Parts: sequence; structure tokens; C-alpha cells
Amino acid sequence: MALALEWAAKGMTITAPNPRVGCVIVREGSVIGAGHTQPAGQAHAEIQALRDAAARGNDVRGATAYVTLEPCSHYGRTPPCSNALIEAGLGRVVAAMGDPNPLVAGRGMAQLEAAGIAIASGVMADEAYELNIGFFSRMRRGRPWVRLKTAASLDGMTALENGESQWITGPEARQDGHGWRARACVILTGIGTVKADDPQLTVRGVATPGVATPGIATPRQPRRVIVDSRLDIALDARILQGAPCWIVAAVPDPEKAALLRAAGHEVILLANSAGKVDLPALMLELGRREINEVHVEAGSKLNASLVREGCVDELLVYLAPSLIGAGQGMFALPPLDRLADKIALRFHEVRQVGADLRILARLNTN
Repeated sequence: MALALEWAAKGMTITAPNPRVGCVIVREGSVIGAGHTQPAGQAHAEIQALRDAAARGNDVRGATAYVTLEPCSHYGRTPPCSNALIEAGLGRVVAAMGDPNPLVAGRGMAQLEAAGIAIASGVMADEAYELNIGFFSRMRRGRPWVRLKTAASLDGMTALENGESQWITGPEARQDGHGWRARACVILTGIGTVKADDPQLTVRGVATPGVATPGIATPRQPRRVIVDSRLDIALDARILQGAPCWIVAAVPDPEKAALLRAAGHEVILLANSAGKVDLPALMLELGRREINEVHVEAGSKLNASLVREGCVDELLVYLAPSLIGAGQGMFALPPLDRLADKIALRFHEVRQVGADLRILARLNTN
């Protein structure tokens, strides 16, 4: 199963909206076929593994398939994988965990068992869940997993008072950040960041899925989403160049919207009672559009709003071993009167990347 998970990770950046799945077929302790899910509409992991075994001249009848997610049992963009495994004559199928998709949800394993194939599940389930945390979020909650990235000095500053921020963290941390961008379906930012930094917010130097490789072209770019209540974005902003963006507004501006649409972008109107973008509604809309993971790179105001409105699942924080004094913070949250009102998180992972620390911290509700 560990090898199957390694195969699943090979599809880190290409399978969305489908989950990242790996499959390894074993006979008498030897791997006779392996594969991972391809882009949507192409072969799933089980089909790839069966094809690989056939290409090697291996007979899979009676063999064991280790798959990181329950085989699908419905007709979607491709035929059911459970049918293919039955027709191939597998003797046993071991799944890391069940598929949360209500169209599958136990039916795949039940179909295999009914066909006389031995089944088992629950092997390395935690690792399999982490690999597809966004897919599970969308299937169970109707919205994507939202990961908010920020980089700061040890005293919590993301920039000097004058706005200078390049570079607080080192090159290894910055390149690692591109790996996290690459696995997301969407990179989300706010109009404040667009105006201040004019960023591209593209993935650079990630050729192998999930692996940062400086100087190497990236085969897939996540869609960029800009939260811009009044459609203040300049038509020549660098983020609008290249692939189409989704611009989320609260106040209609038909003339500006028409210009953006003519340039290939989509304007989405989602207003709350305060005349701002309704952020929880935006997350549900992204879920409806089959977005699994959202990677946020924004300023302190939007960061705070996303956290305050319950839209963030996880913080990805890079901390540099430096002190820069008064400056711009990570979150423009209001002062508290009581410590009991603090927003509680828990550390999920802490790792050193170059000279910096990378912290993954999750909201206690997730």
C-alpha cells in the first residue's frame, strides 16, 4: 500500500477533480503491474495498473490489487473500475479506505465481494486521506479544503511598514511554496494584493507533480481567483495575462465586467449584506465547480476575513529566523478582550525547509 500511495502521488497535480489514486498489482510478493489516475476523462489507477501488467506480459488472474481508494462502481467520465477488476479475474482487492463519493460509498467493494473477490480495507487510511483531503472535503462538506499560505519573520511580520517584503524567507522555502501551489486546483488572492504587488501567482519550477524543480517548466497551472468586491482590477494586471481567471465581485459594474469577459475571464457576483464578497458562499460555489483544494496567497485583510468567516481549514506558514520589528502582520484581526476568544489551532506538521520553518496548523474544527 505504501508503494500504491507513492504511485498516487505521481498524479498530485493532474487528476482533479478526481482523487489522486494509485494501484499496485502483486503476485507472490512481486509487483506485476502499477499505475496512477490520469487527467479527468482518462484511465483511473486500476486501469493503468492492469494495462501495465498486460504490457509486461503478466497474468493478473488470482493476484492482489492494492488501491489507495475504493474502486469506483459507477459510470462517470470513464466506466467503473470495479467491473474491470472483476473481468480481469483478480483474486483479492485491498483498499486504503472507502470512497466518500455518494455514487460509490461502499458499492465498489460490495460489488467486488459479490463477484467472489476477497476484499479488505483500512490499510494506511490516514495517509490516503491526507493525499485526497480536498476531494474528501468536497464530497463530505460541499466545499474545497482551503489552505492559507503566508511567510513571516519570527516576530510575525510579512513585510516592512513601507511594504517591502522580498525576501523575508529563503529560496528553498519560496520554491517549496510553489510545490503547494501546484497541488491546488485554485490559487486565490484579493484585489489588495493585486494592486500592491501585481503578482502572476503562477506555479514555476514544478515539473514532477508535487516536486519543486528550479528552472523547469510546469505542465499545469491552477486557476487564479481574485476577490474584488468593486471590480477595481486593472485590465493590464499581470494576473489577468494568460489563462482565464475568475473575478469574484459584490457590486455590479456591467461595463467593466463586459471588458473582463471579452478578455476571456469570468465575473462571479456573490454579495453579502455588508456589500462585500460573501466568502462562505464563494467556497460553496467553488465546491459546485468541482474544486478540491484552494491555495490562498493574500494580504492581512482578506486573510483575516477568511479565517473569521470560517473559510480556512489549514495554515501553511513559513517562518524566517529573523526579527524585523514593526511592520505588516499576517492577519488584520481585531483585538480581543479575553484570551478565551482566541482562534484555536493545532500543529499538524512542523518541518525545516532551508533556513526557515514550515508549519502546517489546522483549525480545531477540522
